[in-house]
Amino acid sequence: MPNTLEVSGLKTHFLMRAGVAKAVDGVDFSIAKGEVMGLVGESGSGKSITGFSIIGLIDPPGRIVEGSIKFQGEELVGAPEERLRNLRGNRIAMIFQDPMMTLNPVLRVDTQMIEALKAHQNIGKKEAWTKARDTLGMVGIPAPDERMRAYPHQLSGGMRQRVAIAIAFLNEPDLIIADEPTTALDVTIQGQIIHEAQNLCRRTGASLIWITHDLAVVAGIADHISVMYAGKIVEQGNIDDVIDRPAHPYTVGLLGSVPSANNRGQRLYQIAGMTPNILALPKGCSFKERCDRRTKTCEVSPEAVERNHRTFRCHHPYFEEVEV
Repeated sequence: MPNTLEVSGLKTHFLMRAGVAKAVDGVDFSIAKGEVMGLVGESGSGKSITGFSIIGLIDPPGRIVEGSIKFQGEELVGAPEERLRNLRGNRIAMIFQDPMMTLNPVLRVDTQMIEALKAHQNIGKKEAWTKARDTLGMVGIPAPDERMRAYPHQLSGGMRQRVAIAIAFLNEPDLIIADEPTTALDVTIQGQIIHEAQNLCRRTGASLIWITHDLAVVAGIADHISVMYAGKIVEQGNIDDVIDRPAHPYTVGLLGSVPSANNRGQRLYQIAGMTPNILALPKGCSFKERCDRRTKTCEVSPEAVERNHRTFRCHHPYFEEVEV
């Protein structure tokens, strides 16, 4: 049986007058049935564009210029738009950071949820209404019968986000791409949503890509982790291996900036500098200007190296066993 998703050599570039912005520049990963992968990095690292590429939502001047995206063995790069529409919201669902990218402001919640079900299932209106209401309850929305009759503007931002998450869960998809879906929610509801996402994966065998900048969230939900920087995955592997013994200096920096990873009273680690402009990436390693381990070797772009069940791009990894 093929993996739920296999991405290889994916390059998504934005062709602009100022130059070519290489938002995603040679990304590789695979996700098996029921697995959860955390896709982690700072803003501008290419995480969201990777998700949009998978689901076929790249608008001009952006386009996939190279690579392969296989969903359950089916190639999605170059697939007809009609086929992608059949997959979206049905077999592949995406939870956007902004819920209003999902919700229509002039339609009631029940109308939108029932339409999402009837578009992909042969289901009666009454049965669809009941399933939609139950899904709202599943994601922690109080008085779901009342919320079903509300318009998006009558709900709080956190409530709208939970409705958007419920819509993604409706058709029990095989793959869910969650683009920082709990950013606007309080910690209690965030934990509840993560718990429900894990339950869905266990119950249906769905695979989940959880896109975030928060390593603490990923550590509690993911089986595997891929760390992105400037359009490339700089480290990936089993979550415990990467969290416990990171190889790439950027991963070390991200972990050091998590409050829970620091001793009480200790200053948080800060990665020097800013993410580079993807229109003018530095020669060689894109992280070298911010790295305290850089040498002349870093003027050459590092190739992906696989060691100890881990893949990383660095000339000077942090642990001795994988020095190359």
